[in-house]
Amino acid sequence: MASEAGLSRGTLLAEAAALLAAGGLGASRREAHLLWAELSGQGPSASLVPPDSAIAREQADAFLEAVRRRAGGEPLAHVTGRIGFRHLTLRSDRRALIPRPETEGLVELVLARAPGGRVADVGTGSGCIALSLATEGRYQQVIGIDLSPEALELARENRTLTGGRVDLVRGDLCAPLAPGSLDALVSNPPYLTAAEHAALDRAVRDWEPALALDGGAGGCDAIAGLLDAGRTAVRPGGWLALELDCARSAHCAWLAGAFGWTDVAIHADLFGRERFLLARRSDAP
Repeated sequence: MASEAGLSRGTLLAEAAALLAAGGLGASRREAHLLWAELSGQGPSASLVPPDSAIAREQADAFLEAVRRRAGGEPLAHVTGRIGFRHLTLRSDRRALIPRPETEGLVELVLARAPGGRVADVGTGSGCIALSLATEGRYQQVIGIDLSPEALELARENRTLTGGRVDLVRGDLCAPLAPGSLDALVSNPPYLTAAEHAALDRAVRDWEPALALDGGAGGCDAIAGLLDAGRTAVRPGGWLALELDCARSAHCAWLAGAFGWTDVAIHADLFGRERFLLARRSDAP
């Protein structure tokens, strides 16, 4: 037990793996080692530490408490309190959606088409997109907008952590933006239907904010709002870049055309799924 003096690293990890397995997590031994590497501060070198190395009681108790949280279904990024996104390491907790690897591709698409000027990230959440653009691009201004004050507070913490120059604003969709002020508008909006959100795995549904996931009955409420309001906020010739549910990519492309966007194209994510919509603001009013 963790309360015993002289607890070895091997014994501690075995106890952790048993707790994780009892919680229904697969590859529980690998998960235990991953958690130890993250929480001990040893990183990849943790595997080189001999299994009979003694672990201090306080450290062991703290580790097993984190293991119990993970076994209870809490996402790994919340338990460790951090997540990697592109070249950044960000804080992560239940105030905002956990950044996903596929969203890194959305940043890449924006950087390739509008690497400078003014850009806004609507529904910024943790700030992962806005901060990546600010630290990798040559922008005059990067704006992060979110309706959730809790998400904005997390984004502020990540701004301090990374040093990214991002103006964070509370607001609904494009409401805080001046007409024709943007060279690019980017967003990973809520794009699940209400029924899809209700059916999500509990590790997502119970721990990540519904505001960032539930896109209404048809899954496209926020997307339609961005396609509409974005035509005012983006200058003629400017870009719109959205992350989508691959099941509705064709419908969203049709919607973009119906709202008057041009050069509408769907791009695949790193898993080959039709995940991103890119379009340009036409010169027509």
